[in-house]
Amino acid sequence: MQLKISGRIFIFGDNIDTDQIYPGRYLELTAKADIASHCMEGARPGFAKEVKKGDIIVAGKNFGCGSSREHAAITLKEAGISAVVAESFARIFFRNAINLGLPVITCKQIRDRVKEGEILEIDLATGEIINRTTGEIYQGEGLSEFVLRIIENGGIKPLFKEKYGD
Repeated sequence: MQLKISGRIFIFGDNIDTDQIYPGRYLELTAKADIASHCMEGARPGFAKEVKKGDIIVAGKNFGCGSSREHAAITLKEAGISAVVAESFARIFFRNAINLGLPVITCKQIRDRVKEGEILEIDLATGEIINRTTGEIYQGEGLSEFVLRIIENGGIKPLFKEKYGD
């Protein structure tokens, strides 16, 4: 498994809720491309056209608060976001992201230490984050071996299918 992720960052504030990540009015959509086209629309209209595969979201506190629906994590993953680094996460969003195979790393004060467009490299196991633009190093919380296995398999369902079959 690739334990390190590198990508360009987009910065968001505190309390980015699930309706900002994926507005509820699109819940009837099922095609992955359609879902991805509305990524972060409630927080930054047009974001889905800016983001490229491998990009990273950096946010403040309580990222993913709001409803418990999985669509917020689905739209981020389908839009190509390789990881979300935030000062803190809403508990249910954090679990949904892991269950869907989207890496989420907690790192205190990260948002105030980076600038939009910089390149970060994240070691998922140790939580070390290197700003490849400035050379600064930040320490986030690494993911457990079990969580890394979930991420490696693309989510909890693929992990169980691999382990137990269909």
